[in-house]
Amino acid sequence: MLRLNVGMKSREGGGAGTLSIGALAARFGLATHVLRHWEAMGLLHPGRDAGGRRRYGADDLTRVATILVLKEAGLGLNTIRVLSTTVDRAARHEILRPTAEELRSRIAAAQASLELIEGGLNCAHEDVTQCPNYRRLIAERIAEQAEPRRP
Repeated sequence: MLRLNVGMKSREGGGAGTLSIGALAARFGLATHVLRHWEAMGLLHPGRDAGGRRRYGADDLTRVATILVLKEAGLGLNTIRVLSTTVDRAARHEILRPTAEELRSRIAAAQASLELIEGGLNCAHEDVTQCPNYRRLIAERIAEQAEPRRP
């Protein structure tokens, strides 16, 4: 679970209210090379101090948190980059729709797995394969596999 603490108190060798790359990475439990990679991909645009060192402000903290939340939701960095530049609602929907469908499919598979596991936990038979509920679930799975799959 991502925990976000956006209190900007660090003044590590830079401007007031900004963070160094190390401080920002540490705040999110990331390696600094991850932030550099995200910058190279165009996901982050840190300011620079007089010495050319990256300085991250409150907007950058929000951006990093957003990237992490979207990654947890199953989006890839390229998709996140495209989303970050998309202001059109229809385009956003086109980008997110396949991910939403994939998540629904994974949730359904996880629900089916949970039903099977809970059936095994609640079965009074010594041999779970003799349990009527287990046999029903397996028969349903066999029937599903017999149906042609949609692309």
